[in-house]
Amino acid sequence: MAAGSAVVRALEALDVGGAADKINLIPQDFFAELCEQIIQYLNQKIPGVNVAELCQRIQTSGSEINVGDLAKVANIVSFLFSTAARNNLSTEELVTTLGNTVSALPKHAVQVIRHVWNEQGKSVSVSEDARNMSTVGQFVDMKWKLGVAMSSDTCRSLKYPYVTVTLKVADPSGQITDKSFEMTIPQFKNFFRQFKEMAAVLETV
Repeated sequence: MAAGSAVVRALEALDVGGAADKINLIPQDFFAELCEQIIQYLNQKIPGVNVAELCQRIQTSGSEINVGDLAKVANIVSFLFSTAARNNLSTEELVTTLGNTVSALPKHAVQVIRHVWNEQGKSVSVSEDARNMSTVGQFVDMKWKLGVAMSSDTCRSLKYPYVTVTLKVADPSGQITDKSFEMTIPQFKNFFRQFKEMAAVLETV
């Protein structure tokens, strides 16, 4: 079976044609940045692609693409690059495969993909496919802040402290998302105690 045919079938399964209109909403410089970040992620140079942050910047520039559509585009481009790497496709083979699969793909997107793959395609590790298939996300960063609840519908004066924790996590597809939750002070102390226990165990490794 030809490598190009395998890529075509894989892209068709992802409904790349349906994403062409969404790609058309992304300005060329932002699409190039997305592709660059995906290559860096596949090469394990960054933990993931911050789709939410990139989407906000794209919207500020005047485009109306939403986070869900940008995430779909990111997944398709990531799958495209990883499949092309696994099948050792040259730049021309990749562009030809795209032309056979997505007739409505914007010209600027094809130019960006051609340029990025020509410049960095050979550096993409073939073994990263196993990494993409992982079901576990990767921790990127954590932030916390202390707050005080002043009142509620049932109580006019609460004044109890709480801690808000925000975890930045790269999911298995490489997209970075924020997960936030609140804890009471006793819960936070227990949380902290467990971290100290983990640190103590790690010191023995």
